[in-house]
Amino acid sequence: MEMEEMASLIGVSVPVFRFLLCFVASIPTSFFHRFVPGGAIGKHLYAALTGAVLSYLSFGLSSNMHFLVSIIISYGSMLFCRKRCGLITFLLAMGYLIGCHVYYMSGDAWKEGGIDATGSMMVITLKVISCAINYNDGLLKEENLRESQKKNRLIKLPSFIEYVGYCLCCGSHFAGPVYEMKDYLDWTERKGIWKKTKKPSPSPFGATLKVVLQAAFCMAIYLYLVPRYPLSTFSDPIYKHSGFMDRLMYQYMCSFTARWKYYFIWSVSEASMILSGLGFSGWTNYSPPTPRWARAKNVDILGVEFTKSSVEIPLAWNIHVSTWLRHYVYDRLVQKGKKPGFFQLLATQTVSAVWHGLYPGYIIFFVQSALMISGSRAIYRWQCSVSSNKRVLKKLLMLSNFAYSVLVLNYSSLGFMILGLNETIKVYGSVYYVGSIAPVVLIILGNIIRPKPSTSRARKGQ
Repeated sequence: MEMEEMASLIGVSVPVFRFLLCFVASIPTSFFHRFVPGGAIGKHLYAALTGAVLSYLSFGLSSNMHFLVSIIISYGSMLFCRKRCGLITFLLAMGYLIGCHVYYMSGDAWKEGGIDATGSMMVITLKVISCAINYNDGLLKEENLRESQKKNRLIKLPSFIEYVGYCLCCGSHFAGPVYEMKDYLDWTERKGIWKKTKKPSPSPFGATLKVVLQAAFCMAIYLYLVPRYPLSTFSDPIYKHSGFMDRLMYQYMCSFTARWKYYFIWSVSEASMILSGLGFSGWTNYSPPTPRWARAKNVDILGVEFTKSSVEIPLAWNIHVSTWLRHYVYDRLVQKGKKPGFFQLLATQTVSAVWHGLYPGYIIFFVQSALMISGSRAIYRWQCSVSSNKRVLKKLLMLSNFAYSVLVLNYSSLGFMILGLNETIKVYGSVYYVGSIAPVVLIILGNIIRPKPSTSRARKGQ
């Protein structure tokens, strides 16, 4: 069967089908990493070469050239200007990524069924920035560092082959998850939690099978829903003449449908990371202990779909990018001795928007996300202030936070999918901007009605 025929069977273009083949091939490629001879050097070479080959087969030679630019920018800054390497890499690597976003107009390509290497560049950009910042942190006194900085900082400059292996290993540069250079080196050299002991190494096969079945289920759901809820319907007269609730429900289904594509992609990445062993994050405390694979997990499907609060969404969606944004943007904008506020949240969401691309829809979505989270925090503070004997009121506030989060998340997500400014505003306007007005109203009310938490435990939770 020709590649064109196979691509048409699942309703994707040939470039996307080629990418999917290479992406799925990262699973067996990662499995064989554990059998590579030659010690750590052999494994670094294998990681670098297999990553480069999969990228070449997916996107062509230009992809590796783009990756190399970001890698050289970061490595050169660490080599020649350690005191400022984190800031230099952040500005130059992020700037180069933005330039590629503008040049390739990747958002338009993805909407039309195409694909390019900018998605992979996004992951590599986060990796090179975090590595440079951690090498920068290696100069600082340990007592002045946060726990995450102490854990991830680098005292010694990695070799160039270690660095390239880190950037391209396990096909994780295709769609994540992002992980730290310190973890990659420990895993490759069998140190830390990967150190060989009398205890048998955790078997990855059960967890991998579970995630592969999850990926297949997610793809089946997506293929079933996507022809039934296309974005093109927003310009259809049927949509324009439907009622408010029908429009709101259609917006929900469009966002719901799109998420299953990401669930599939991250499930494949998770399988790859688990099989390689890099996804291992230690053993559970209960008896008998079972292996945890938190480093591989990039999404909690039930956590997203049944979130109790918008604040919890970053803990369940694109988990490792959310962690990266917290460690390398949010936390570092907070002045010592002061609490973070809306500025840190908005700045973090803006960096995330620019990282995705310069389309207005991305900017709108992430600004909306900052408002959404702030509005949810207001409801949560009211919920905490209600005494435990008023269970009905407490439950109503919990239900309100859930309903609010579902409404605003699915409304806001359309900007991420539509991308264009006028088109996004029209779709938001079709439901009277309800998802934009609700967070603003809650933020204002939250500043007017300032309840005191009923217990110290509630204060600690917030």
